[in-house]
Formats: sequence, C-alpha cells, structure tokens
Amino acid sequence: MAEGHSLYETMGLVRIVSTDPEGRASLEYMAKAEQCHSGGVVQGGFISGWIDAAMAHAAMAKNGSGIVPMTLELKVSYFAPTRPGLVVAEAWVERHGRQTSFYEGHLLDSKGTVLAKATSTILLADVERVMAASKKARESEG
Repeated sequence: MAEGHSLYETMGLVRIVSTDPEGRASLEYMAKAEQCHSGGVVQGGFISGWIDAAMAHAAMAKNGSGIVPMTLELKVSYFAPTRPGLVVAEAWVERHGRQTSFYEGHLLDSKGTVLAKATSTILLADVERVMAASKKARESEG
C-alpha cells in the first residue's frame, strides 16, 4: 500500500495487484466493519469508490502519467451484499478515445462472486492543466 496516503488508508487498500498498459487494473481492499451500515453490509459509496479507483488505475496504466482520469459519469449495479473481508476491484477499458474513454469494472469477494458491476465515462485530463488549476484554486483561498 502507498505509505502515508490517507485516501488509500480510508478506503482500505491492501495492494494494487496489477496494472496493464492494455487498460486493465486489479486492486485488493479490506472491507472493514467501520464501512458498514446496518446488518453488517458495506455502504455502497465505498463499493463504488473501489471500482471507480480500479477504473482510474486502468486508465492511468493505458494512458501514462501525463493524464489525470476524471470521472464524468459512474453507474453502479449492486448484485449481492458486500461484507467485511478481502474484496477485489477489477477494471478494464471498453472503448478508448483521445479525450474521453469508457471503462467497466466489478467487485469480487474472496470466492470470486461478483458483488457489483460499474461503468464509467472518464475524461483523460492533461495533468499539467489539472495541477495548474489546483494551484490557482489554493492561491485564491489563501
């Protein structure tokens, strides 16, 4: 896991299993009791975040460090309850465009059962433009 990265810690990232320049990624997460609502079921926002992160890693693997994948649209379908324990988010490019791409992904439990599926439209934003806009926003706040 990336040390000291609080988002990864909050999300329960165990490790990035693989990334492939063909536009694929696999990430392991530890679903925690603190991420559950009533009945010991993981809250859907964590599930969508896990799959969204896998799709972002797949986009970065395909497009390199010059882009920041920005989710324009995310649709998630939940098939079975996600309970505490190890889960795997896998993602792949479905259709690649110059500025906009379409990704798909799913979340599996340790037995390989599909718990949720997602599709995403991702803007492949130029990293320099994103960083410049972020810097400008911070300066205007301070």
